Amino acid sequence: MTETTWATLRQLLVDRYDELRGRLSRRFGSDDLASETLHETYLLLDRDDQLGPVRSPGAYVLRTAFNIAMSRYRTESRLKAREIEEELDIADDAPGPAREAEGHLRLDELQRVIEDLPWRRRAILIAARLDGTPHRKIAERFGISTRMVQLELKAALEFCEERFEKK
Repeated sequence: MTETTWATLRQLLVDRYDELRGRLSRRFGSDDLASETLHETYLLLDRDDQLGPVRSPGAYVLRTAFNIAMSRYRTESRLKAREIEEELDIADDAPGPAREAEGHLRLDELQRVIEDLPWRRRAILIAARLDGTPHRKIAERFGISTRMVQLELKAALEFCEERFEKK
């Protein structure tokens, strides 16, 4: 066996590039991956140190390219797995049981506060805020001006705010 140099292996890769790319393409199902792998292999073979005897230089170059491709595949798989894990770790915006219970309590509290409003003010608040009825229609229903609807609504909201602050 004669000594093989890195330059000999690089030249072998250049001379048999199409054949090696074809074999890697069939193996990995991607022409792009095969080409990129062979370029990385060429860069890896661009060395100045001593290599020693190589029994089959063609097989050596192919095996080196294959190992590079597999290493790249493993790295990309780990990165994809990490990305998937990060996606799954996204905080759930849905309220938990404690937050839901607190919300129900606050809603019950609001309902009691609204019930303490005078009947017309309560009806205006419900019509405007819950039913989305325009102020003009509310004014017609109660025989008052739209300005009076606005004043009643403002007073109702201030009352609710005061009552909530006390609790």
